[in-house]
Amino acid sequence: MLKVEGLTCTYGKVTAVRGLSMEVRQGELVTLIGANGAGKTSTLKAISGVLAPIEGRIELDGEDITGAPARTVLEKGIAHCPEGRRIFPYMSVRENLEMGCFLRSDGGSISKDMDKIFARFPILHERRSQAAGTLSGGEQQMLAIGRALMSRPRLILFDEPSLGLAPNLVERTFEIIEQIRADGVTVVMVEQNALAALELCDHSYVLESGEVTLSGSGKQLLDNKKVQKAYLGG
Repeated sequence: MLKVEGLTCTYGKVTAVRGLSMEVRQGELVTLIGANGAGKTSTLKAISGVLAPIEGRIELDGEDITGAPARTVLEKGIAHCPEGRRIFPYMSVRENLEMGCFLRSDGGSISKDMDKIFARFPILHERRSQAAGTLSGGEQQMLAIGRALMSRPRLILFDEPSLGLAPNLVERTFEIIEQIRADGVTVVMVEQNALAALELCDHSYVLESGEVTLSGSGKQLLDNKKVQKAYLGG
């Protein structure tokens, strides 16, 4: 479904991603793990059109989307749930969700999808008229996920979905992501909790200094002594 080849991204003179290649099949949950500054977020930004790569190629179902504007990438079915949630704090919960479907014109289906989001996250329905910035961290994460789902994506990019959440909400967030994948949406996830990421995923890539240094199934990497020592406290 998604194929990335030789991706290189920079911020000025700083190279964030170096010759990165990865592949995501339809229906998979793929994770990227690595230390801070390893290039994980930059990779997601390049895929979603937020960061233009200087080299490499990104394909979605065989179509070259390298350097395409974020709007075009979203129209083609890739949604990005960014690090830090990035909700619109002064807009209501409902208005935030409506922002997720601003490229859609199927009004009746939008209403049905809104109902589905409220059924999945009842607390958002209760607080639908409340300013999003007054929600708790966990509720804001639900809102960010709901906003991404409102675009009806085929692929969602999650960047550190558990960051800053209480332990019980971390578990709930991962359950939600599993449910999304079970509903047929392909998932690529950057996650600081390497153990949870590897237990959830079908395939994972380990990034160091902007390069892929290891890849394999979640089980293979859980059993890898280098991964255990660097990321699992083994």
